[in-house]
Amino acid sequence: QVQFVESGGGLVQAGGSLRLSCAASGIPISIYAFGWYRQAPGKQRELVARINFGDGTNYQDSVKGRFSIARDNAKKVVTLQMNSLEPEDTAVYYCNTDPAFNNYWGRGTQVTVTS
Repeated sequence: QVQFVESGGGLVQAGGSLRLSCAASGIPISIYAFGWYRQAPGKQRELVARINFGDGTNYQDSVKGRFSIARDNAKKVVTLQMNSLEPEDTAVYYCNTDPAFNNYWGRGTQVTVTS
């Protein structure tokens, strides 16, 4: 069964850093593009970073230069390094394929950035 388990979130001051990790199971992640998504209170879930199966990356403009997505196919892990965090980055962060397997969203990990 496909499963994504996110971890690494927390409470951090503006300017700080966090590293999120996503453990994937049930699929061979090497053949999929993966994304990190986030959903802030009252807003729709949005894709913020994407890595394709060739390790090419794309970022939402608001996180370019601050966030970095990476993958370890052998360990089936996708990470998101977040630096220079801003209060606007506060959200629940999820990982999934891109396009997403909509029936297999994990619980996400909460990131809260204080000013």
